[in-house]
Amino acid sequence: MTLLIYGAYGYTGELVSRAAVDRGRDPILAGRDGDAVRDLGRELRCSVREFDLAIPEAVAESVRDVDAVLNCAGPFAATAEPLVDACIEGRTDYLDVTGEWQVFRSIAERDHDATDADVTLLPGVGFDVVPTDCLAAALVERLPDATELALGFDADGMVSRGTARTAVRGLGAGVVVRKDGALVRLPAGGSSRRIDFGRGERDAIAVPWGDVVTAAHTTEIGNVTVYAALHPRLVRTVRLVRPLAPLLRTRPVRWLLDRIVAARVDGPTPAERAENEVYVWGEARTDDGRVVSERLRTPDPYVLTVETSLAAADRVLSGEAPAGFTTPASAFGSAFVDVVDGVEWLDR
Repeated sequence: MTLLIYGAYGYTGELVSRAAVDRGRDPILAGRDGDAVRDLGRELRCSVREFDLAIPEAVAESVRDVDAVLNCAGPFAATAEPLVDACIEGRTDYLDVTGEWQVFRSIAERDHDATDADVTLLPGVGFDVVPTDCLAAALVERLPDATELALGFDADGMVSRGTARTAVRGLGAGVVVRKDGALVRLPAGGSSRRIDFGRGERDAIAVPWGDVVTAAHTTEIGNVTVYAALHPRLVRTVRLVRPLAPLLRTRPVRWLLDRIVAARVDGPTPAERAENEVYVWGEARTDDGRVVSERLRTPDPYVLTVETSLAAADRVLSGEAPAGFTTPASAFGSAFVDVVDGVEWLDR
């Protein structure tokens, strides 16, 4: 069974590609930068493919003869759609490591097409959204009649260039939550609360995380909010810059910030990844006031992404995932996150 890794030379893609080869797999490495993908291919002794996602015929031809594609090239708002189109046409399974709620929503809308083609569409097989999705599923196993779900994370460390560029694209757009089944926009910093993620209470604000789509699919709960822990000064800063949202949405400002990120952000070093950890929290509520909560501690997000993306790809290639749009916990259960060494359920 053949796996193609697109964006193999990016920060996350290279980590995944190297780990795949170290573990005896033989992936095809792919991307639009021919020099970069060939250099990595020579080093890892892997086959390579160079193709630009702007040319549909080239994308379709490049994925037609592989069994699954793992997309590691962000921003996924630009890369997911052409790969999903080609995968459905070529009856090739599709996975990615996005955390962008808009991408989850658009891929979910292809469920019928993928089901008809017997193709699995499984986005979000990295830190976005495996831990939170598994936590959501575990909460609903404990409280099946829950009607409200809150999720959140308290993370250490830096992000990669691709993650930072994705964040820049979303500047000024506010926050998205799910309310009564619909996706609703709130202003940045418009929803906050104190949460004990596992190392003491922290201020946290709502963020536009992918679980507003995926957790709703996994649990069928119509009210979902995701929070991120922030330093108190940063919470105040978010609220202070709220009036600047229209400016942050302008193309010149986003272009300038994107150029700065591209030049200055690399991502955490191996030593930093070894030290980083994340605390993940979830809470489910019923209409009559019953509440259950769960907390996880995980390794560095990029360490976790390597493990969960390769595990998910293996399971998809083995035929363990359903056809159509699915999520990590829907496909593999709430214990899927346990494939990662170092994951600890703190309340068990």
